[in-house]
Amino acid sequence: MQLVEYINKKEISDFFSIEAFKNLRTNIQFSGSDMRTILMTSTVMNEGKSTCSYHLAKAFAELGKRVLLMDCDLRKSVTLSKFRTEDRVFGLTHFLTGMQTLDQCICESDTKNLHILFAGAFPPNPAELLSTKGFAVLMDALKSHYDYIIVDAPPLGSVIDAAILAQHCDGAVLVIRQSEVKIRLAQNSKRQLERTGCKLLGVVLNGVTKERGGKYYGKYYGAYYAQDGDRS
Repeated sequence: MQLVEYINKKEISDFFSIEAFKNLRTNIQFSGSDMRTILMTSTVMNEGKSTCSYHLAKAFAELGKRVLLMDCDLRKSVTLSKFRTEDRVFGLTHFLTGMQTLDQCICESDTKNLHILFAGAFPPNPAELLSTKGFAVLMDALKSHYDYIIVDAPPLGSVIDAAILAQHCDGAVLVIRQSEVKIRLAQNSKRQLERTGCKLLGVVLNGVTKERGGKYYGKYYGAYYAQDGDRS
């Protein structure tokens, strides 16, 4: 199993960012013991869902949980670019097309208890691959092996992939970057998730700025809002 190292270790280093992900982790835990496969998605690109996915997975791993970060953005994944690797890395598409075994595709990260399954080579038919029986069997097998699976899915506002993935997940978190997405589009994403039958656990408002004493100090990831609208 290849070891990969997260490059930007100072990306989430201030107190408020770290606490935000611990808060998100705790809220997911209190959502029920059956919430073990969590879909992370957004409405449009560049809202930070992949960064949030990694740091949520890391937060669970730091509790001693066995965690898999599963990169299912088979169209425009950026996850692999966030890691330093020694050799060629295989991923989900290599496994689903029978080119590699699962052991050859899952990587060990530099965070204890955290494994990564990268997207792999971009296929011409992402939605079809995710809809196969092989993918459903894979998800069932992974659920029996890991305490938590964090699924990094494509934006809901662009393609149908996240809706397909949601059918295999226990709950979903919608990442929204502050001032970047219109309310109507976010509402459409919410409705689309609800139609899949996957429970929407809440929203991560990303890129917000904390204010103290009338002065702003630092942007941070992961201000978390529960589904009922209460801020946790």
